[in-house]
Amino acid sequence: MPIVVTLDEMLVRRKVKSRDLAAHVGITEANLSLLKSGKVKGVRFETLSAICEYLQCQPGDLLAWVDDGGAPEGAAGEGG
Repeated sequence: MPIVVTLDEMLVRRKVKSRDLAAHVGITEANLSLLKSGKVKGVRFETLSAICEYLQCQPGDLLAWVDDGGAPEGAAGEGG
């Protein structure tokens, strides 16, 4: 999947529990778990905004694009 969800890493950095974030955002812990694992097809901007507000981060801190080979965008070895 070319979009990788890095929400777990942000939760660790911010020392926030999934259940606290889910309660603030207004989604179930099960749905938050699906989001963290990348097993969702989309996320509402309203939900993403609430997550960013609670974690004091930008959407780009939670999502990363990787090419089909698995290398993150801008990784060493790209021509330029």
